[in-house]
Amino acid sequence: MARKRLERSREVKRFEEEGNHYWMSYSDLMSALLLIFALLLMVNMYGNQKEIEAKDQMIEEVIGVKTQLIEELKKEFQDSNLQMQIDPKTGAIRFSSGVFFEYDSSRISDDGRENLENFVPKYINILLSDYFKDHISRIIIEGHTDKSGGYMYNLELSQDRSFAVVNEIMGESFPDFKHKSEMRDMVTSNGRSFSEPIYKENGKVDSEKSRRVEFKFRLKDEEVIKKIQDLVKDSE
Repeated sequence: MARKRLERSREVKRFEEEGNHYWMSYSDLMSALLLIFALLLMVNMYGNQKEIEAKDQMIEEVIGVKTQLIEELKKEFQDSNLQMQIDPKTGAIRFSSGVFFEYDSSRISDDGRENLENFVPKYINILLSDYFKDHISRIIIEGHTDKSGGYMYNLELSQDRSFAVVNEIMGESFPDFKHKSEMRDMVTSNGRSFSEPIYKENGKVDSEKSRRVEFKFRLKDEEVIKKIQDLVKDSE
């Protein structure tokens, strides 16, 4: 009887020892998995940080190029007699509609043609200069109106005006200028009706300033950043 008890005691001890080895192995496995998870998390964070840094660098480059371009435009047209304004943030150049058109008309006036001849060659010479041309994606000419009349009437008027400007510039009768052929591949015209009015300081719409033609440019990297931002929004 004593011998059986001894054997049973040995079996229990062996089972406990084997069980301890089993739990020690499981613990080691969990530790290894946690370590792998931590490494993967660090790699992912490092990759995300790299993406953020690359995006930040791209944004800084875009801001730098745009700032230099705006400064060049300001310098070129600071003494201009044309009724124009340069947006210090976007670089968009805004002309009163009266600079090119008679009221409620989409036919470029004689003065309007002369104003285009004085402005366009200088403007394009900066945008498509050796320093900036590789950054330019599009040149946009936009027509805007006030709220007199219906939306569709003003949409047609604004479109006709922006197209008239492009048609005049690119026409054979317009004096030739440097980069004219390159501009053809980039220029577009848009009509915005009265969807983007200009406001006075008191918050009321400034009808006179709202009737305008704008020359804008779009940078290539700006479009890339916009696509990235859209993808981020979609993923959210």
